[in-house]
Amino acid sequence: MNQMNLDVPIHQLLFSTVRIEATTSKGIAVGTGFITLYESNGKQYLFLVANKHLVQDATIGKFFFTKSDGTNPLIGKRFDIEVSNFEQSCFGHPSSDIDVAVMPLLPMLNEIKKQGQEVYFRSIPLSLIPTREQQESLTALEEVIFVGYPNSIYDTRNLLPIIRKGTTATPISIDYEGKPLFLIDASVFPGSSGSPVMIYNQGSYATPKGITIGTRIHFLGLICQVLIREEQGTISFAPIPTLQGPIVRTAQMIDLGVVFKGRVVVETIEAFLRKSGGLP
Repeated sequence: MNQMNLDVPIHQLLFSTVRIEATTSKGIAVGTGFITLYESNGKQYLFLVANKHLVQDATIGKFFFTKSDGTNPLIGKRFDIEVSNFEQSCFGHPSSDIDVAVMPLLPMLNEIKKQGQEVYFRSIPLSLIPTREQQESLTALEEVIFVGYPNSIYDTRNLLPIIRKGTTATPISIDYEGKPLFLIDASVFPGSSGSPVMIYNQGSYATPKGITIGTRIHFLGLICQVLIREEQGTISFAPIPTLQGPIVRTAQMIDLGVVFKGRVVVETIEAFLRKSGGLP
């Protein structure tokens, strides 16, 4: 019997991620995308967020959603949809070294509706990005979760992604190496690229002032890279592999993931909206 209390925020998060299969000239790249909600001037915009390196050179993007009965998810009931000219349908952050891309979700939702289908999803509001004041209550060591499809693994029967846990490895409030990112101490594998990273404390949590009773939820950003140790012993950044197939291992992951901060998602969306006339 597949039932879930959808009033629980962590359960809603399971329906905010999307497994992406991108068809490229080199093969099928697999990664994670998630749905986010941006609000401005009384208007709401839904976007799919992913990494640039996943959509690069992609001719087709394949997704699936859980079907809906109009109110609740029909867990295990799948609806597939394809987006042609996938790379052209996405908009990347204006800076070439920021690995974030977005795609307006409305055209896809209209196509689903046109086919007479209803799907269930939830979005991550960008209002969950911690404010400057909220960041002051965060310590250098915070427990984080991220949701996605590591090594393409997911519950194929119930269509649910995998929740993983780690900790911050650098302070969230500090830009690592002067860039809009921070590190997490977690096992990040192929397919995890694009996974949303959250703080989710339920019941109680620690602050610099002591233990606070309650629930705390923050959207911190998305995974984009992993730190690797080369055979020669040097440490470097590397995009998380997305292509499926045999890999000759010449480097070792050291369980440090690289997370682009939530503010660059906002920057990407606002750049898209300005270009399309949605923002002044």
